[in-house]
Amino acid sequence: MGSKGEKRVAVIPGDGIGKEVMAQALLVIEEIATRYGHCIGTEEALAGGSALDATGVPLPESTLDLCKRSHAVLLGAVGGPQWDDNPPELKPEKGILGLRAGLGLFANLRPAHVYPTLAGASSLKPEIVKGVDLLIVRELTGGIYFGQPRGISKRNGQEVGINTLIYRTSEIERIARVAFEAAGKRRGRVTSVDKANVLESSQLWRRVVSEVGKSFPDISLNHMLVDNCAMQLIADPGQFDVIVTTNMFGDILSDEASMLTGSIGMLPSASLGGRNGLYEPVHGTAPDIAGRDLANPIAMIASTAMMFKYSFGLEREAAAIETAIASVLDEGYRTADLMAAGGRSVGTREMGRLILDRLDAKGH
Repeated sequence: MGSKGEKRVAVIPGDGIGKEVMAQALLVIEEIATRYGHCIGTEEALAGGSALDATGVPLPESTLDLCKRSHAVLLGAVGGPQWDDNPPELKPEKGILGLRAGLGLFANLRPAHVYPTLAGASSLKPEIVKGVDLLIVRELTGGIYFGQPRGISKRNGQEVGINTLIYRTSEIERIARVAFEAAGKRRGRVTSVDKANVLESSQLWRRVVSEVGKSFPDISLNHMLVDNCAMQLIADPGQFDVIVTTNMFGDILSDEASMLTGSIGMLPSASLGGRNGLYEPVHGTAPDIAGRDLANPIAMIASTAMMFKYSFGLEREAAAIETAIASVLDEGYRTADLMAAGGRSVGTREMGRLILDRLDAKGH
């Protein structure tokens, strides 16, 4: 598959607006490859609802095989109301969980950066969110989403839903290292979030993270209960640098953090741990606006910047994408989800074109 030196990217547009935002991201990748002299091959595959409709399963073996053979995976978004009544094993989201497990992706990196020109789009006062630049490191393959036993059964004439929250020392150690290493390249602060006042798994989490922290003497570490963290993200988000936490807590807190930026349509993410990485926007499929040229493609495009940085080690190319996004926002262009900050309203395709133009303007 591909020529020597080619960077191979598996592309999973997914469902809903996933297809629309992915189209814009692929144009950016093509432009970066042309301008900087890279050979980047892309191949599309199915996962989620589209895979269910076409193959009857949310993650076909052919898709997982392609992802394993690629250097990186780009994912749009999966899901939609038409699959809500499917049994658990046939829900679109099962495809994503299967990709994470199949590729060994145990660390999810979700940055939340407030662009100065978008401070007014946040649901919080501009003075609260000004300068916010945090990174949530979420453990991705353990915890309550994967623990056994699980399921719904009957006991004493009643249905009982069971999920098991379990963490092993090795799982905590490796995600903690990712967080400390990330903090070393940022502002040197790690906040570990747990529920150690109630949960034994969190008591182990806190103890293991503290032990790993001893190997990073230049990084400051503090522990915070998840309910307090949820409050502090609203009260004083600027205090955070790197937040490291469990699968479920990270899922919830990263969506909360997204609203600091003005829109969930702004947040990219990277899932790392194996030989390749998976890059996707934090937002969902937004079926209510799918096909209407209203979706914000910035999170998907910013996810490609993370791909260039983490999977390909191309910092200059990643920075060029991020600079182009910032330039378009500085000039006042906004998709519908960002109009609370004021500016000139543009659609999905126009926002993508503007970012491409700024890439072209920057040149090498």
